[in-house]
Amino acid sequence: MDIKNIFDVKGKVVLVTGGSRGIGEMIATGFVSAGAKVYITSRSADVCYKVAEALTAQGPGQCVAIPADLQKLEEVKRLVDELSKKEERLDVLVNNAGANWAESLHDYPDAAFEKVINLNLKRIFTLSQACLPLLTAKASPSSPSRIINIGSIDGIRVPPQETYAYSTSKAGLHHLTRHMASRLGEEGVLVNAIAPGAFQSKMMKATLDAFGEIIKSKIPVGRIGSPEDIAGTCIYLSSRAGQYTTGATITVDGGAAVNANL
Repeated sequence: MDIKNIFDVKGKVVLVTGGSRGIGEMIATGFVSAGAKVYITSRSADVCYKVAEALTAQGPGQCVAIPADLQKLEEVKRLVDELSKKEERLDVLVNNAGANWAESLHDYPDAAFEKVINLNLKRIFTLSQACLPLLTAKASPSSPSRIINIGSIDGIRVPPQETYAYSTSKAGLHHLTRHMASRLGEEGVLVNAIAPGAFQSKMMKATLDAFGEIIKSKIPVGRIGSPEDIAGTCIYLSSRAGQYTTGATITVDGGAAVNANL
């Protein structure tokens, strides 16, 4: 057993959507720090290029920006076309880009529900589908490629906020992960989901600013997530250590989803 290299991802080619901020940036940073070549994408081109430059300077891996608005089907196709011109394979696809919307049940807008479901669920299927030629190009049973879908504990529990489209999209994503895993294993692609709890991100900033101490009091380990927590889980799933794991949804929430402290 090669324990020394069991978590090695050096030299792997990785695409992280929503990789310029929040959880996506944490994941991209972890892979670059482990020596991978990481492509990041987000709607904001300036931020995307700035983060890629900073991560490449940090090393020892490399980070390349390909800005794209993944709400749009043509942008998904352009992203994959550009990636295909640069790489002959893709070892890891991290579907992290997402949106949220909070509104009362009585007033929840149809357009908002559609926007959240489109980005959080439909486009993850679209992008994964478009990336399959790259994901299977060099994949084999002894060296499978990976799809990692970033879900949420709000797709497991009923969230305290009125985020109906978000929780629905994440629950759907967890099941989509299982469905894709059942089909893609034979093609050398492992598919898993991570269900994060509270992490410091733009999406959660307002909530943490207002209720941070209350939220931490409800988490059994007594803190919110750190970059190492989410990046480490992605690296495990992408390495030899995670090679027999597929179709799983791994909670990374400090125990929040199973908290019995009422």
